[in-house]
Amino acid sequence: MKPARRLVALASAVLLATAGCAGSDSGASGPIVVGSVNALSGAATFPEASQAAKAVFDAANASGGVNGRQIQYKALDDKGDPAAAAAAAREVVGRDEAVALVGSSSLIECEINNKYYEQQKILSMQGIGVDPACFSSPNIAPVNVGPYHDMTLTLLYGSETLKLNDICALLEIAGNTLPSYQAAIDEWTAITGKKLKYLDATVPYGGSDYTSYIVKARNAGCKAITVNPVEPDSIGQLKAAAAQGWNDVTWLLLTSVYSENYAKAITNAGAGVYVPAEFYPFTDATSPQNKDWRELMTKNNIPLTSFSQGGYLAAKYFLDVVRGIQGDITRESVTKALREMKPITDPMVGTPYVFGPGQTHHDNTAGWPIKLASGSNKWELVANDWLRIPKK
Repeated sequence: MKPARRLVALASAVLLATAGCAGSDSGASGPIVVGSVNALSGAATFPEASQAAKAVFDAANASGGVNGRQIQYKALDDKGDPAAAAAAAREVVGRDEAVALVGSSSLIECEINNKYYEQQKILSMQGIGVDPACFSSPNIAPVNVGPYHDMTLTLLYGSETLKLNDICALLEIAGNTLPSYQAAIDEWTAITGKKLKYLDATVPYGGSDYTSYIVKARNAGCKAITVNPVEPDSIGQLKAAAAQGWNDVTWLLLTSVYSENYAKAITNAGAGVYVPAEFYPFTDATSPQNKDWRELMTKNNIPLTSFSQGGYLAAKYFLDVVRGIQGDITRESVTKALREMKPITDPMVGTPYVFGPGQTHHDNTAGWPIKLASGSNKWELVANDWLRIPKK
């Protein structure tokens, strides 16, 4: 290398080194690195969200990318382990210098990494937010409703639409989620003036026998029960109720059980299982709302689930925003664009999406009510419009 060129290369290296960790150094012509941290292995996995985001980015790359640049999507596994979640974030944010995180889906990563994202000045458009930190960080804005607003919605549907009385709650509490679920219940009470007849927050995840919890709820006079279960737990709880001959109880559940596999596993749904779906119900196979998502998922052999809806929407929203950036696409410019973006509407959700400058992001407040009846083994729509949490 000639001396002059060597000096230019050295100067460039110094500039790159002194640019810090702003994630803006991939160059104006290189790939745009986008990351996500996901539960891809471990006790509870959610691979569809990042798979769906990748499918969206692959399609964009096939059409020329973003301003001529390809998107390099890196979906890392947190294994359901805090140390692995922290390492994954540092790998994609620190080493790979991602410009943003898009489509992440995990039970723990928001809680583990939200402060790190603030330090690194990077934003995360979570595909599926679960833990409370996903909805209380200035640098994380999930596209989904989340379990806490979902609980307020399911209670609203039970008390105000189904006109149910004597509603109880059986809560499965992981980590520090109890205050958030209690806040969701309190929000329902503030709106309706109604209170739960009975609350048990000691129900275990992965329990082998839920009979004792079911018997206590029945003895308390419950006519309807809201639960925040994962699918296997809910199946066990419904079986325990059926074994007790409790066939007139209504179940007010969350999107976490909304799947075709769950529907196939339920033979006795009592007086019905009701869920406010976080996205337009994917089991409505002919809906125009889900047409583009369904075609892309089917083409890429990705399961049709709420998780893949979340990852798909996060990637779509991200593309909408970055395609409007004038100049180089860097972490700094992406962060600025997301902070200043206008709300994006999409028929797959009942609430427009905006990241914005807020210190918290918990703005998706609409679900579409669906029902699973005994013996049907399939979900059906029970509303013609979104159910929304009233604005204060």
